[in-house]
Amino acid sequence: MKFEDILADINGFGRFQIMIIIISFIGRFTLPCHFMLNNFIAAVPSHHCDISSLDVDDDFRSLSQAEKLAVSIPLQTDGTPDSCRMFAEPQYHLLFNSSNITQLQTVPCQNGWVYDNSTFKSTLTSEWDLVCDRRGKNKATATIFFVGVMFGAMSFGSLSDRYGRRIMLLVSYVTGMLFAIASAFSTSYVMFAVLRFLTGFCITGIVIVSAVLSVEWVDIEHRKLVGVIDSLSWTFGNTAFPAIAYLVNDWRWLTVSVTSPVVLAIITWRWMPESARWLIANGKLEQAQFYLRQCAKMNQREDAIDSLKTETLSTIVVTEKRDRTYSSLDLIRTPKMRRLALRTGTLWFCVANSFYGISFNITGFGLNMYLTQLTYALVELPAKVSVYYLLDKIGRRTTEVGSLVLAAACLGINIAVPKGKYL
Repeated sequence: MKFEDILADINGFGRFQIMIIIISFIGRFTLPCHFMLNNFIAAVPSHHCDISSLDVDDDFRSLSQAEKLAVSIPLQTDGTPDSCRMFAEPQYHLLFNSSNITQLQTVPCQNGWVYDNSTFKSTLTSEWDLVCDRRGKNKATATIFFVGVMFGAMSFGSLSDRYGRRIMLLVSYVTGMLFAIASAFSTSYVMFAVLRFLTGFCITGIVIVSAVLSVEWVDIEHRKLVGVIDSLSWTFGNTAFPAIAYLVNDWRWLTVSVTSPVVLAIITWRWMPESARWLIANGKLEQAQFYLRQCAKMNQREDAIDSLKTETLSTIVVTEKRDRTYSSLDLIRTPKMRRLALRTGTLWFCVANSFYGISFNITGFGLNMYLTQLTYALVELPAKVSVYYLLDKIGRRTTEVGSLVLAAACLGINIAVPKGKYL
């Protein structure tokens, strides 16, 4: 007997499975928010050197704000004040003749910067002056987060195989929430970077464990649907995120706001069952029997409950061998697996670079960043819904290749369009 036979008897896609999908959906809401969080918390507002120290000069203090900027801040080629340099001393003659400033001596900002707070009350940039020669630290925050995601992806899969899906999902919920909240109250850049790494590490377990748990409880016929629904949770969170970011324009409280849904996920975790497939594979037949009977009862298949005996479960043929522990090395153990791992790895590398490269450049079009973020999120909806039908109509491989070719064509066209001509 196979585990799929048991699922068929108790309904492999009933109320019990829908409950699991809904609980997973709640927990996964925060994922896209954290993945895209850097677009807003690390935004770079308009800024220029702080020239308030020059107010000790009576002549300077008598000028208007526009005149103060004109005599103390050089202009860039586009006519805007330079963000990183100022004149060594006020150039009052520029109030009458500003045509030749190439020979005037400039120096780096001496007393920090002044930021435009009309869009953001505060960001990482304005908090720790991550501009000019320190702008690399600003960009590094996204990299640090994704390094944490990478290590989390490598860790939580094996941890859930060893200790169980359910408990590791709770661990991911709790630790991810704690580190994210702690990062919102960081007192230094280094503290924030470390906590951001740990946040990425921990919340990755949410997507990995919940996806595995959902798939292991549904029959083969509905796995495609479950995969699409799980993917739509990302779209849903990504669509709601711009509205949250618009309403909460302080980087600390924005971090807290997008993390808060995890509290609801922790509350609903009590109803999340352990994977019966994992329990059987690890010889925990009585616990598997408990959850399978719950599933049968909720799916109104009470007639199948009597057949769910531990003796019956012990005869189930599982794919995993109990005396064998699998690791990442199994991906390169055989020629066929090496080819498959190389191809899928290359594919994901290209897709991830393109997706996040676009997603992290929401200011690149020169449009409203909130509307741009919302547009990026909304375009996922028709794509994912159409994929659900195309997978069966034209096949997995053709759908994948077609999507890649279409994406490449769109990116190529975008490169050819002159800047400023998007509309």
